[in-house]
Amino acid sequence: MALPRTTLTLLLLLGTAALGVTLLFTTMNPWMDSGGILVGGLDVHIYRDGGWRVVHERALYLEPTHYGLLYTYTPFSALVFLPLLLVPWAHVTTTWMVLNLLVLFGVVLQSFRMLGYRVTAKLVAVSVLLTLACTFAEPVRTTLYYGQINLVLMLVVLWDFSRAEHSKLRGIGVGIAAGIKLTPLYFIAQYLAQRQWRAAATAALTFMATIGLTALVLPSDSYQYWTSTFFQSGRIAPDVHPSNQSLRGAIAHLMHGPAPVWLWLLIAVPIALVALWLAAVLVRRGEPLLSVTLGGLTACAVSPYSWGHHWVWFVPLLVYLIHRAQTRAPWWLAAAALYLAIAAWTYQYTPTWVSVGTFLLPPWWPAHQVLMNIYVIIYLITLAGIAVHIRTRKLPPPPIEPNIALPQQLSTEPRTVVAPHPDDDRPAMLN
Repeated sequence: MALPRTTLTLLLLLGTAALGVTLLFTTMNPWMDSGGILVGGLDVHIYRDGGWRVVHERALYLEPTHYGLLYTYTPFSALVFLPLLLVPWAHVTTTWMVLNLLVLFGVVLQSFRMLGYRVTAKLVAVSVLLTLACTFAEPVRTTLYYGQINLVLMLVVLWDFSRAEHSKLRGIGVGIAAGIKLTPLYFIAQYLAQRQWRAAATAALTFMATIGLTALVLPSDSYQYWTSTFFQSGRIAPDVHPSNQSLRGAIAHLMHGPAPVWLWLLIAVPIALVALWLAAVLVRRGEPLLSVTLGGLTACAVSPYSWGHHWVWFVPLLVYLIHRAQTRAPWWLAAAALYLAIAAWTYQYTPTWVSVGTFLLPPWWPAHQVLMNIYVIIYLITLAGIAVHIRTRKLPPPPIEPNIALPQQLSTEPRTVVAPHPDDDRPAMLN
């Protein structure tokens, strides 16, 4: 599959990329001590400190790490971060940012591949431009600034879901991602909903293997994490914090206080079940990218606490909208609306405090409750849109299998040419 509207797509993305990169460096001083895109790296230094503690046999969870912050990831993650010790302390931030940019490009390209596009020079150009444009999306911008691992985990999950249905490797990526950060455990439930029993079992066994391996290498830290630290949600932040872009956070924002667990579960569990069903239907209808993207967004929504940078799953959603725009131009409006809503808009409260993200805009602005819960609102709109999409769109016709025969067996009878189904709005296959 090739991009039939390549010129239009290139022009629109070229303008968006130029605007996004310009805004990235002009909406906030890139060298500002707190928030400047070129002076971040807080989280990646915590990752490195976790690896350092493993080597020097220091406790992971009983002592503060870099800048007095607590280590919150699994003990297995500290083993994964050991290679960061090979990077000199002064170059960790730059190295990780370059790696994240390459991973972001990989996410965009992999998303297009899951939609059926061939990797051509034009597709690579489109992916580069979209990568640059997405640097001004708040989840990506914040991931780059803090040196977070969200993009890496997303690429691993996308790779996992792109494996063939009966591939023995399918599930390993999800298991490893969940071993580093527990949120990807949601994708095991998604494999189960899709009746991908082998993949679900492989993911679960891989996840358990990460626990077992770490228990052998780091017995004390493993015991501390799984018996105590795992249950200390307060190590993250109060759920009423405006940066908590989850259903529980939205409830807390509306109630102006901690969200009751029973109310959060009453809302989150049915939504998760509906999302699992929709994701399974999407796979059966030949839309694997939208299915796994819905899973990633749902994992953020139903999680007790989701920072804005957890919502990097908006990137493959943006790819999907651009894909739809290749055959129906109005979808560009949906892509533009999503980009504007998740952009890294800033507001300077004081000379040294500049907020980043729509949900951190001033509380005295109109529609503040909408802005403060913007990611959850986008998710609910996406969920409803997918439900309508499934209900109204007919199944595409099955592919026509070629009649392959040996030369001496070739038939001379005329063949019937079947026209494309009128409801199939996917880009045409081009040689």
